[in-house]
Amino acid sequence: MRFIKYIFTPNHVKYDGVRPINIYLLRMFYFLMAGFVATDAWTGIVNHQGPWDPYRAMATCVWAAYATLGILGLIHPLKMLPIMVFMVFYKTLWLIVVAFPLWRSGTLAGSAAAEMTSAFIGVPAAMIAVPWIYFFKNFVLWSRAKPAL
Repeated sequence: MRFIKYIFTPNHVKYDGVRPINIYLLRMFYFLMAGFVATDAWTGIVNHQGPWDPYRAMATCVWAAYATLGILGLIHPLKMLPIMVFMVFYKTLWLIVVAFPLWRSGTLAGSAAAEMTSAFIGVPAAMIAVPWIYFFKNFVLWSRAKPAL
């Protein structure tokens, strides 16, 4: 019971007031990024033959860079939080712009977007992992510098 209380209590000493459960979930997502996305992207880059389609190459390189930065998130989960927010943002945007119109028209099932939709539909779990108050305080709002005395 003590462990349950510990993981849901903000830790001001170790994690700047972020709950340990958020840190554990962030590390899980960073691990999944590194394990799946980085592996696929870097395998595609290393094994590619012939000239690249510029757009395909750009997408593959973005995925490789994004997932490789996720490895740093295993070590520094809060410093790499923008990578997680980027993931939440692009997946949510894709679901709204691509998947939702197809679903609404009844054409999502069996379409080229169906597989990606099933991969992206777990984005609410990532939203739960992100410590949003910490993110806004540290990455969005201007911090006031304390005047020198």
